[in-house]
Amino acid sequence: MLSFGVLQAQVTFLGSGTSHGVPMIGCTCDVCQSLDPRDRRMRPSVYLEVDGGPSVLIDTSTDLRQQALAYGVQKVDAILVTHSHADHIMGMDEVRRFNVLNHGAIPLHASASTAKELKRIFQYVFEPPSQTGGGIPQIDLHEVDGPFQVGALTVQPVPLLHGTLPILGFRFGKFAYLTDASTIPDEAWPMLEGLDVLVLNALRHRPHPTHFSLSGAAAVVERLRPTRAFFTHVCHDLPHEVTNRSLPDGMALAFDGLRFAVEVG
Repeated sequence: MLSFGVLQAQVTFLGSGTSHGVPMIGCTCDVCQSLDPRDRRMRPSVYLEVDGGPSVLIDTSTDLRQQALAYGVQKVDAILVTHSHADHIMGMDEVRRFNVLNHGAIPLHASASTAKELKRIFQYVFEPPSQTGGGIPQIDLHEVDGPFQVGALTVQPVPLLHGTLPILGFRFGKFAYLTDASTIPDEAWPMLEGLDVLVLNALRHRPHPTHFSLSGAAAVVERLRPTRAFFTHVCHDLPHEVTNRSLPDGMALAFDGLRFAVEVG
């Protein structure tokens, strides 16, 4: 039985792959040709459905339409954007459908630098032309400069580095979602203590200048010691079943469609 005041959410991985997705175009490696559905990875995104509260989308990935159809996403009360790289934002135009379903604009939360990039990339959204044709996404843009509320859900932004690029992860109660990171700054570590579930990017075995490798991500988990950890933003170098067999207890590769419940407040 849940205690009074505890917020629970259902988390769904809409995508667990890299910017290329898996399978990659023109690739004949074992993972790209795998028949295991867990080796098919759309671009990275997760969806939180808070019990009795808001439904939150993290990043509007390139595959958003396909993800929404595959996993039954029909309601988006807010969008959180980690950073402005294409695989995390190029599904923005699909927000139009959620505007119709929600009967209005949708709040979008991003850092000041990411908000600036969104305004540049999606100028037609934020400076609409006189003729809109099939319509444009209706976005209510909010710059993140500290913790904020989405309905009853408290969101703690977590500063990360993606190479040298400052980006955001997000913490919700005992759950944190960190993607595309290569460094966790000193000030961010205390924000990640006491987690039940940590989601962290783990690109491949080999080092990469802007992403954690699998061993680097595992070292972060060993330091923070959440109850469970799932690795996302995974490329075709890591077969799902074989990789999971090699990981310590409590760590696993995520996969598209993975769902779990977690305390978020």
